[in-house]
Amino acid sequence: MLNMTTGLTIWCSEAITLATVLLLAWRHDRKSPFYLIWALGFTVSAVGFALVAARSVLPDIWSIQIGNAVALLGESAWIIGFRLMDKRKLEWSAFLPPAIWLIGVSLPWVTGNFVHRVIVYDLAGAVGATLLAFAVQPGDGRREPARGQLGIVFMALACFCFGSALWMGFMAPPLEQAMIYRGYMALGYALIVIVAIVLNGKLLMERSERRWRAISITDTLTGVLNRRGLQESYEILASEAPQRPQKLAALLFDLDHFKKINDRHGHQVGDTVLVEFARIARQFVPRSGAFGRMGGEEFVAFVPIDEQSQAEALAETIRADFCRVPLLAGRSLVPATVSIGVAIMPRDTVSWDRLISFADRALYAAKRAGRNCTIVFNEMETTRAVDAAPAADEGDLVPTLEDQIHALRRMGTLARM
Repeated sequence: MLNMTTGLTIWCSEAITLATVLLLAWRHDRKSPFYLIWALGFTVSAVGFALVAARSVLPDIWSIQIGNAVALLGESAWIIGFRLMDKRKLEWSAFLPPAIWLIGVSLPWVTGNFVHRVIVYDLAGAVGATLLAFAVQPGDGRREPARGQLGIVFMALACFCFGSALWMGFMAPPLEQAMIYRGYMALGYALIVIVAIVLNGKLLMERSERRWRAISITDTLTGVLNRRGLQESYEILASEAPQRPQKLAALLFDLDHFKKINDRHGHQVGDTVLVEFARIARQFVPRSGAFGRMGGEEFVAFVPIDEQSQAEALAETIRADFCRVPLLAGRSLVPATVSIGVAIMPRDTVSWDRLISFADRALYAAKRAGRNCTIVFNEMETTRAVDAAPAADEGDLVPTLEDQIHALRRMGTLARM
């Protein structure tokens, strides 16, 4: 027949095994401290239960008061680990389980009564499991199936501990029967925790998959969407129910004379210009849209709109704000401006190829019209602008620093240098 010492010994061996696995995971990924905290939690829990199991060898203060407090401290470490995983603020409530035990066991009618001690311990364990269920829920409202399942398991563990406390309180079994029952309780507790560990592994796999997916659709230099991410975002925007807004606009950006910036100031300055433009544009593109880098010095934004004026206003806001932030390379002013082509199509007929093609034609017209301007695609007007404007040779010299300063003063763009 299973007794309390056997059940605790089984749990100790399981806890040490789990602690070893988590410690190896932390050594593999030092940027995830929650692995180490969870490993410490299982180690502390194993030490605490080992002290309780050694009651016949150790003094009562070590095997009862201290041993159970240390075991419950393991739950506190698990709670802290989940909060660290989500980068949330740590709270003192994580230490409620050992605090409840220490306060309860200090009462005279609890200290000398095994059944009463079990009730206090189970109540402390129920509080700890409830805190774990809350800790596993994300603070940002992110939906992850494994989190919900893990929360259910922790609430089941809380009910398990609370039910045990009620049973012990109502039945008040004799000491020998209570110790046998306690052994089965320790084994059941261990099995539920193992289920929680399995689900937690599933959660970590989901997080890892989401992180690698984010990396695959993000431009490494600017931190905005790359071409693949833009295509995926476009598909989502285009497939949304065509209610309001009913149109989708593409704003195609091309940094003017970017090759000359690289040649004159170096690629590091060129990268800085790209990063600065991405930062400025991203803050103006609404959350309902998408913004990213198509490649090189070309960026694009997809924005649901009702009226053409909304797209025009957004494009001009980004263009004007970028012009107002001249960049310095040493003592030299970096002349950085942007040309923008805008195309708009109804959602029910929109396609990636046509929308980008129209925006590209408008962008080409903006380049031919003198750069640093916005042109909205209109087949007749865009063609007329392209034909009427003089050709802009990419080999033209960049204006001198003095010319740039005079031009910027006329435009009121020396507000921040």
